[in-house]
Amino acid sequence: MQPQRATYVKKACAYITRNGSELLVFDGPGHDGLQIPKGTVEPGEEPRVAVQREAVEESGLASFEHLRHIATDVWTRRQSPPKRYVRSFYHLPVHESRDHWVHTVTGTGEERGAEFEFSWVDLPTDATFALDLDDYLHSLTSPAKATTAGDVAAD
Repeated sequence: MQPQRATYVKKACAYITRNGSELLVFDGPGHDGLQIPKGTVEPGEEPRVAVQREAVEESGLASFEHLRHIATDVWTRRQSPPKRYVRSFYHLPVHESRDHWVHTVTGTGEERGAEFEFSWVDLPTDATFALDLDDYLHSLTSPAKATTAGDVAAD
């Protein structure tokens, strides 16, 4: 019996921070734990473009101070049939006065029309995140340079 070939899906993940000490999160449908704005990189799209698009579509925020690549890794979503995410994490600082808000997701993806309730958590945090989305939070509170985990090249 032939082993099943893994499916690889590129994902862009946004660590959006306020005042350098708070992380934007939401409790998304169908997952146990907090989430951050993230989504699939479309064909021909660069991850750094995708992360900005996803941040706007999912949070409604549209103005970020600057964008910094943190890490790219390969994360196993499912063992059988094998599905892996090639995740690119970025830091996007923002000036935002709202502490809480609800945003209806825009764009063309399957989450379009869903309502996400956003809030901020203090960094560092011991909160539980879905999908291991907290893997690189430590880089937001330490002077670490962008890294690449595994054999995946950074963008």
